[in-house]
Amino acid sequence: MNLEQLMRGFKRDDELMVNITCWREVPEREAVYKDIPDRLDARLAGALAQRGVHKLYSHQASAIDAILDGEDVVIVTPTASGKTLCYNLPVIDAVLKDHSARAMFLFPTKALSYDQSNELDQLINQAGAPVKAYTYDGDTPQSARKAIRQAGNIIVTNPDMLHGAILPNHTKWTRLFEDLKYIVIDELHHYGGVFGCHLANVLRRLQRICAFYGANPQYICCSATIANPFELAFRITGREMRVIDNNGAPSGKKYIVFYNPPVVNKELGIRRSSLLEARRLASLLLKNDISTIVFTRSRLNVEVLTTYLKEAMDEAILPGRKSGKRAGDRVRGYRGGYLPTLRREIEQGLRDGSVRGVVSTNALELGIDIGSLEACVVCGYPGSIASLWQQAGRAGRRQSASAVFLMGTSSPLDQYIIKNPEYFFGKNPEHGLINPDNFVILGNHIKCAAYELPFSDGEKFGVETTEEILDYMEDARLVRHVNGRWHWMADVFPAADVSLRSASNENFIIVDITETNPVVIGEIDRFGAPMLLHEEAIYIHEAKQYQVEKLDFDDKKAYVRKVEVDYYTDANLNVEVAVLDVSRESAMIDGAGGVAGGAVESQNAGVVKKGSGEVRVTAIVTLFKKIKLNTHENIGSGPVNLPELEMHTTAYWFCLPFHTGDAENPDPALTAQLTLMRGARLQDSLIGLTNILANVAPIYLMCGKSDIRVMYQTRSPFTLLPTVFIYDNYPGGVGFSEKLYELHDELFDMAARMIESCECEFGCPSCVGPAGEFSGTGNPRADTLEMIRYLQGPAPR
Repeated sequence: MNLEQLMRGFKRDDELMVNITCWREVPEREAVYKDIPDRLDARLAGALAQRGVHKLYSHQASAIDAILDGEDVVIVTPTASGKTLCYNLPVIDAVLKDHSARAMFLFPTKALSYDQSNELDQLINQAGAPVKAYTYDGDTPQSARKAIRQAGNIIVTNPDMLHGAILPNHTKWTRLFEDLKYIVIDELHHYGGVFGCHLANVLRRLQRICAFYGANPQYICCSATIANPFELAFRITGREMRVIDNNGAPSGKKYIVFYNPPVVNKELGIRRSSLLEARRLASLLLKNDISTIVFTRSRLNVEVLTTYLKEAMDEAILPGRKSGKRAGDRVRGYRGGYLPTLRREIEQGLRDGSVRGVVSTNALELGIDIGSLEACVVCGYPGSIASLWQQAGRAGRRQSASAVFLMGTSSPLDQYIIKNPEYFFGKNPEHGLINPDNFVILGNHIKCAAYELPFSDGEKFGVETTEEILDYMEDARLVRHVNGRWHWMADVFPAADVSLRSASNENFIIVDITETNPVVIGEIDRFGAPMLLHEEAIYIHEAKQYQVEKLDFDDKKAYVRKVEVDYYTDANLNVEVAVLDVSRESAMIDGAGGVAGGAVESQNAGVVKKGSGEVRVTAIVTLFKKIKLNTHENIGSGPVNLPELEMHTTAYWFCLPFHTGDAENPDPALTAQLTLMRGARLQDSLIGLTNILANVAPIYLMCGKSDIRVMYQTRSPFTLLPTVFIYDNYPGGVGFSEKLYELHDELFDMAARMIESCECEFGCPSCVGPAGEFSGTGNPRADTLEMIRYLQGPAPR
């Protein structure tokens, strides 16, 4: 049964259709063409002709014209719209006209670099062009590196190599930096949060070195559709850019289906597990030999779902299945933590058809060529409209018909999107946010920059306080100030201590000790290790189960052994937040006309309604649960004994104001109502509020739920009042909490709408949280709504 037949069958299935909240058939889109710019070398037009291409899409032609005119550009079009030609053609053209010209292509991952390098080589060969393009990454042999430095016209690399290998050794790359004409940054939208903060600082270092060698390269950026491509490109590169967004690429027919798992407990508002529903749907697609990608939001879910699908497929017979070969082998998992060789093997399997199904985190959102997939199952809203469109674009990438299924979870955000599809179809994608001046990240890159080239007095590296930071570094004996210049003096290589993928560089490696010779099978960041690699945890890797024997914090190693059990584990994290410094605050005016300052001395005085600033977060994993496979029952628990983790970051917080309405004329009825909310009811309301806000906030930020954290204090030591904190889940902060401070009113408006649209009576996982989280006294749904209305008083004066 092909995809079209299967979709018709779905539509006739009443049992299935009752759970579908949206069924859209997006028609084919015709291409919009323009002539190939005649300013390009004729050999390039000949290469395109060999591919059967005689005209360009409208956005390709517009981008090439702007680039040839010397403009910095950011090209913003959907997945699989041919953005690669927008930079390959003008860059090759520049080298053909001036063989000394150089270009650098930056891709966020080695896998994407490898994939795009093959495309570039093919175009060069078809043009018969004397252009030398080389990939330079951690896998490049030492014997080839010198030749690449001297002879490469186009260097294809990633930000990590630029940061750790190219910039610190710029004297070996003199030819590149003297003649660097273009810097290409693909998948710009991927550089949000910490990674984007790091890239912005790496490019500041790159531009210092280019200026030293007398070059001023032009930027070509490509992005999927986001709300602020101009702003994001500017914050990353420091350049004002022309936005090219007149997409002319065709697209095949696409079915977009929103599926809400059935309610299994109406009183508690509990729905059937989205993982189990995704397993059912994906199994049906794969058993009909429809190539399928399943996206899920966590590494753990990737492994659980891969296990389920392998088991389901082992019972099936697929076309092309070889005798003796398990059908489950045609389903693979794909996520961060897999070694590069394994990821490339899976990518190749998807391209050649030997792998028919893959379960992935957002690692496959990027434009890696994984062949022509027909269906995409998104298990849980990925946190942003931009990400969902990116994931949806992975199916039907070659203009064929495709289907996308969004499988809702019980979370309030998922339920809001599932029940309000117009929000998804009618709203602009979110903003990409970065804070390149994050002190932790900025300080590390100033060290790297000082190592590469001395700073001159008065030189600015992103911030006006650069010289103050250098003074501090001199006190730490890292630099010395001589004759108006700051020289690196420490005997360390600073780039080695800076990881671009996180704000800290403390990954743990995972070692399999099942056999006599231990084998490294993966890695995980420092903050994820206690949750997933505590002793007795079940770590799942490529659908294989391992039990953690030991987690060595000092050596940053986890030792695991293969097991076969019928459960997986999930850990509980206990978090405390302390305010260190207030950067912004808004105050209510009390009845006596006073204005609150920072901490509140009396509950009868004016209070800080909202604030933002620096906080210290301490976190400790206290226990873990054993979750039975397939049924997802809790079958046991155990303690976890690990050291406390500490992180300094930024936060936005608000406390319950004492007055409502006009400070001189408070609403006595509402004030009296809220006064009754004490003890268990107050705590229930705060729990409900933190649960709903954790789901609302990502709507306004281009981030996942894990990028921020929400917690409450019934009586905060800082405000002396009930207080809710939303903090960036990265050391130093990356700008999320500052944005939420500005969106204070919108947050509460959306939270209220989400709760009011829920059909439950007392609260459920789709609004304020499951009943088990509450005390059982009062009505958590109604109490949370009451608290939100109280917080929706008039704007602070």
